[in-house]
Amino acid sequence: MSELLDNYDAAKQVVVEWMTKKSSKAGGKTKFYANDLAKLFPDDKLREVKKKLLNKLITDEVVEYWSSGSTTMYGLKGAGIQHSSEGED
Repeated sequence: MSELLDNYDAAKQVVVEWMTKKSSKAGGKTKFYANDLAKLFPDDKLREVKKKLLNKLITDEVVEYWSSGSTTMYGLKGAGIQHSSEGED
């Protein structure tokens, strides 16, 4: 595991800044695939990024996941379309 992924606060900052930057552009995206986020940690495998970082970010309510049923994406909590606005729980 890379030092960056091993340091939760630093890894969280990288993810939040990247998502904020991407979503602040005109027509920017608010939901991202796990593969997109894993590219921020090139020394780590996707499974490690999900297990060590994304799951903790969801638990800490920094990030939430969104699923269409066939696709799972991640976004900053409260950004973009949410399940509650779609009539889902």
